[in-house]
Amino acid sequence: MENDAYDRIGDEPPNYEETAFGHDTLDRVPNIDFYRNAGSVSGNRAVRPSLQELHDVFQKVSVWCPPHLYNPLYTHPPLHTTCLYVCLNILGGVMLFIRLSWVFGQGRRGLGIVVIALSCVVTTVTGLSMSAICTNGVVRGGGAYYLISRSLGPEFGGSIGLIFAFANAVAVAMYVVGFAETVVDLLKENNAIMIDELNDIRIIGCISVVLLLGISVAGMEWEAKAQIGLLIILLVAIVNVFVGTGIPASTDKKSKGFFNYDAKIFMENLPPDFRDGETFFSVFAIFFPAATGILAGANISGDLKDPQDALPKGTLLAILITGVTYLGVALCVSATVVRDATGNINDTIATGMDMFCNGTNTAACEQGWNFSSCEVSSCKFGSMNNFQALCKDNIYTALKFFAKGHGKNNEPIRGYVLTFIIAVAFIIIADLNVIAPIISNFFLASYALINFSCFHASYAKSPGWRPAYRYYNMWLSLFGAVLCCGVMFVINWWAALLTYAIEIFLYVYVTVKKPNVNWGSSTQAVTFVSAVNNALSLTGVEDHVKNFRPQCMVLTGAPKNRPALLDLAHCFTKNYGLCLTCEVFVGPRTETLTDVNAEMEKNQMWLNKKKRKAFYAAVACDSFRQGTENLMQASGLGRLKPNILMMGFKKDWRTADTAGVQSYVGVLHDAFDFEYGTVVLRMNQGLDISHIIKAQEEMEREAQEQKDLEKEELAEENKGKSIFRKSRNLSTQASVTTPQSPQVVVVNERLVSTSTQFQRKQGKGTIDVWWMFDDGGLTLLLPYILTTRKKFKDCKMRIFIAGQPGRVEQDRMKSLLEKFRIKYADIHVIDDITQNPNSNSWKMFEDMIEPFRLHEGSKSTTLAEALRKDNPWKISDAELDTFEEKTNLQVRLNELLQENSRAANLIIVSMPIARLGSVSDHLYMAWLDILTKNLPPTMLIRGNHKSVLTFYS
Repeated sequence: MENDAYDRIGDEPPNYEETAFGHDTLDRVPNIDFYRNAGSVSGNRAVRPSLQELHDVFQKVSVWCPPHLYNPLYTHPPLHTTCLYVCLNILGGVMLFIRLSWVFGQGRRGLGIVVIALSCVVTTVTGLSMSAICTNGVVRGGGAYYLISRSLGPEFGGSIGLIFAFANAVAVAMYVVGFAETVVDLLKENNAIMIDELNDIRIIGCISVVLLLGISVAGMEWEAKAQIGLLIILLVAIVNVFVGTGIPASTDKKSKGFFNYDAKIFMENLPPDFRDGETFFSVFAIFFPAATGILAGANISGDLKDPQDALPKGTLLAILITGVTYLGVALCVSATVVRDATGNINDTIATGMDMFCNGTNTAACEQGWNFSSCEVSSCKFGSMNNFQALCKDNIYTALKFFAKGHGKNNEPIRGYVLTFIIAVAFIIIADLNVIAPIISNFFLASYALINFSCFHASYAKSPGWRPAYRYYNMWLSLFGAVLCCGVMFVINWWAALLTYAIEIFLYVYVTVKKPNVNWGSSTQAVTFVSAVNNALSLTGVEDHVKNFRPQCMVLTGAPKNRPALLDLAHCFTKNYGLCLTCEVFVGPRTETLTDVNAEMEKNQMWLNKKKRKAFYAAVACDSFRQGTENLMQASGLGRLKPNILMMGFKKDWRTADTAGVQSYVGVLHDAFDFEYGTVVLRMNQGLDISHIIKAQEEMEREAQEQKDLEKEELAEENKGKSIFRKSRNLSTQASVTTPQSPQVVVVNERLVSTSTQFQRKQGKGTIDVWWMFDDGGLTLLLPYILTTRKKFKDCKMRIFIAGQPGRVEQDRMKSLLEKFRIKYADIHVIDDITQNPNSNSWKMFEDMIEPFRLHEGSKSTTLAEALRKDNPWKISDAELDTFEEKTNLQVRLNELLQENSRAANLIIVSMPIARLGSVSDHLYMAWLDILTKNLPPTMLIRGNHKSVLTFYS
């Protein structure tokens, strides 16, 4: 038995092989390959026997075991690789060598330490959250986008992924501008400025980013080699900083503020001294990009031998090492460099002039240097692959162009070019202090969502949330998320608002677009938990008439087979009630269960595609009535259960077998027994279009087969001549078109048009409600609900009631409707409903029931008894006499409907009830038939005689 859920090699089904447990069995021992996704890059998915294969028929089969995709020559990077990779991304060099001393110059030693500490707190908490998420399953390339999208879903992941990718592109500009600033300083020292400092930064930055683009385009091997070289240079430079602070300072260096270690310099740099309008958080915003890069390890988790161990330890160790490095460099600078210096070697103080050493330059003064002029004028010396993953998921269709990879490593060349363009745009700014806060804002938003992802997944308590890394806390993650958001607003409130406005816009876009992805996000888990809790909370509240809403069980069969019935039910429930489309598979259980399982997902997907807010349910039973009875008894959950049964009128009851009629009427009796409101829809052309759909599908299948065959022929003939291709196309069209008579074509066209009638907006007209019997108000409530829908908003409701001549009945009904607050166009009192029907109508009814009558009155008693015994389902003369008045009422009502409602858009009529055991099934069907014959779309409605309307507040 073939199972479509499993992998295939070409068109071949999988094979199975036996395993030995001391007896002959097809069961398999647990194996990780059974749990892989289709198309897994780390190994092929193996195939386990299906439940049907184990349960139904024993077959000796052999397992298909795909070749493993792991490369035995590949060595997985150990933990220290993760640490070094993250360190390299955090220690970018720009902030460490160009802005770290400036940060400590602004905040001095005290607040400078706080800036570094706050950055480390944010990255550490985020690192803990990231570790928990990364160890809850294999993480592919995509960094922050992959983590958030697979945890919170595509809505959050898509929005933050785009922002994070943009932040990384801007980060390129930041590092390049930092490099360009250093080169320009060297040019300035050597009097080699090309144009001016600002334009030189732009020129050097653009040249640098072109070189970086070339390295990226060259491939991952070149990029990896370049990173190793950069790491060596970076480590040497850091060591050089520490060594340099211990070398005795020259006169030139002292004039620029560089001295050896001195406790007084260290203490002088302790209190804050913000300048040029800077504040603690503006300084933090400029420094924070130095702490980013903690997600670098997540990007290579697929290459780690044990990512669940290496990733958390490597990332946290990298944060510790870089934090200590930043702090160490900063403290060394604070102990050796004064805040202001003139750079003039003549600004020395003669020996014995210590009385001048006061103010903000005391330490330099005591070293024999006078930098007091810096208090008046400023001195120039002193201390001052995510995007491709997003595109591949096709969350934003416009970005699909950038998903294409090139080469054996699937290089995102197009993404590199886009990053290059963005980087050049920000390099033009040529000011590191302007670019850095932009990056801080975006990175903080990303980290906030990573922390929230961890909290949300923990809060959902999904059984699938089992991170191998245990040293995290959901409340600490929530604190990290709040901290990131708070810091964003303190740094720049309008930029934070703009960032979140962009996120919300992208979130709404993805929500509306509804990408066809399912990643098992925590959002789904929380939705499920909320649904269960809400359903449980409803069970503790008694039903109240004010909260009644239609919850329909619709016997559509396959939903697409009776679209008119589904569309009308959807108008009743829409987004506010339960709609359950049901199908009964009649036949032996062993034969029908396969169909039930196959149709479940298929029909639910069809409902979702057609935007019908409905569920699909199916049962397999020996009879239609038994299956419907099972559905009515078992469907629903607590208060979320159907209260209305909707079905189509059995148009072929006169030609159907007796069992079919008895089953149909039996369903109506069961609905009354289970206290369901009952709705029967009749349309002259019928409701079932399954034969048309089947014919269309067959034609499409034949057309596809013919098309495939033609492609094969064209390939064999090397495309041949165009004239032959054209002739074959014409023959193809002829071969897939089944000839039909004109009459059949017209009937099918009318049926299709009628079946989609309720999908279109109804023109101006009326909904005529013939409220003959008080059934609790359902006959009045359902048409009122229709008038509130857009499709029926141009339809006015007319009420028809039976009563005596005069205005008494009309005034009584008018008063009742006003109390119910139901709008209506007119009220009509039918005062001649008790008249006998005309002869033509009665003749029509008699012809209708003639094949089903016993006519025992004209026969002897013995023969009459024998007829009753052999045909108990037939209509007896005694039965007709007993229910003569009720029969006359149905025939007369049809005449009145023909007279008053022939032009209505929709007719609602109170459904007659047949007393169980007293009215034969065929007589009851004749009542329903004659009542609704030759009319516009008509609904027979009977409530369960419990109030669904109230005039109390």
